[in-house]
This record gives sequence, structure tokens and C-alpha cells, in this order.
Amino acid sequence: MGRQPWRRRCIRRLHRLGRHLCRGGEGAQERNPLIKCFIVEPEGAAAAAGETVTRPEHPIQGGGYAMPDLPFLKNAPVDGYLQVSGDEARETARLLARSEGIFGGFSSGANVAAALRLLRGDQSGKTIAVVICDSGLKYLSTDLWS
Repeated sequence: MGRQPWRRRCIRRLHRLGRHLCRGGEGAQERNPLIKCFIVEPEGAAAAAGETVTRPEHPIQGGGYAMPDLPFLKNAPVDGYLQVSGDEARETARLLARSEGIFGGFSSGANVAAALRLLRGDQSGKTIAVVICDSGLKYLSTDLWS
């Protein structure tokens, strides 16, 4: 994440979701200790959260592939773990396409679903940054767009 959000004083609290943003979380938390970093994992494959993998066949690609010791998470400031089902990721990706014109894949749907869950909970009213980590192109032959 670049310096631009830090220049704009309108961002009071920024929450980081997903593995893509956690890598920069440590530096961001040094600038603002109110920043939180959450890891989003597939339901049933939350190995980074220390859970037993029971659903390795989940459709959410890029979700760590059920590996508990990912090098990019070493020393990452993790404030919480969120699990999203494949169905929830699929429906949220479709909603993004219909409502916002954002053509993302399963992991993008999972990240946004997790952000929405945070906003419905104790993070209500906060600012959340979400990465749309891929386009939906490689999923045209899957059930994401059927």
C-alpha cells in the first residue's frame, strides 16, 4: 500500500484484509496502531488460523492452499482470522459483478464477504480496505458464472 492514504486525513482507521495486504501491515501499524490486519481463509481450510483442514477441495483459490506456515505471514501483524464458505464467496463475487461492475474471482468474493461481515459486527462504521486480487476471467468455465 502506498503513501496516498496516509496523506489523506479522512481515513481514521484502516483495516487490512487478506494475505495480500498483511505483508505491508507491520509498517502500516507502525504509522497508525489502530490499523488491523485480518486473514481471510476458506471455511474448512483455515490452516493459518490453526484449524484442522476438513475441506481441502474448496473453490477459493489463493487462500493459502491450506498451508499453516506461509512465509509471507511470518512476522505479519495478524489481528484476526475470518473464514468464508465457497458459497458465500461465489455469491459475493456475483453480487460485486451485478451491483458494482467488479469482475472478480472466488478470493475477491471471499475478501469482500469477510469485509461485509466485519462491517456488520464490531467494525461497523470503520473504513476497510479490500484487495480484488484477480479478475473473473479464469473462472468463466467454473460454476462461479454459471
